[in-house]
Amino acid sequence: MKDNNWKSRLNVVYSTNPDFAYETEHEEEQPTLPAAQQKLRVQLDRKNRGGKVVTLVTGFIGTDDDLKELGRLLKSKCGVGGSAKDREIIVQGDFKQKVVELLKKEGYTQTKPVG
Repeated sequence: MKDNNWKSRLNVVYSTNPDFAYETEHEEEQPTLPAAQQKLRVQLDRKNRGGKVVTLVTGFIGTDDDLKELGRLLKSKCGVGGSAKDREIIVQGDFKQKVVELLKKEGYTQTKPVG
């Protein structure tokens, strides 16, 4: 047996073919666009959040590390919690105008408030 690493075959049921190659799909990260080329949208959202309002920043194109770094900056400047994953930044609370101003200071010139 060529590759007997069971972790690489998680969620594969079974194959009787001894030559079967277990393949996993790896999505390549896109390189991060410069701040001036990012088209970010800032909106308020309260869907599936128990009535709580969050500020949602979408449209980021780049690596997960850069997304988390931008999310960390926005959360610390607003003084609240949140998360950054799946190409979205969630900032807890109604900080739409403040987030737009912070993004423009950081060089994100194509930022649009939505709604």
